[in-house]
Amino acid sequence: MKKWIGIGVVLTAMMAGAPESQARTYPWCAVYDWSTRNCGFVSFQQCQATVSGVGGFCQRNPFAARADDRPRRRHYR
Repeated sequence: MKKWIGIGVVLTAMMAGAPESQARTYPWCAVYDWSTRNCGFVSFQQCQATVSGVGGFCQRNPFAARADDRPRRRHYR
């Protein structure tokens, strides 16, 4: 029993000290057909190079936040 408690304490300590993952949403998606897409491209050119020869098209990632989507700060006089 003491062994399992010790293992639980060690695992909890390891998980508490682990850094949180930094998920990144990439701005471009390669769409191959109605059910297949790859949203892992940094630039439109990178996406175009991937779909050339295999078919498909590139579009903006609908889940990625763009710079122009950020709320604008109000400036008061």
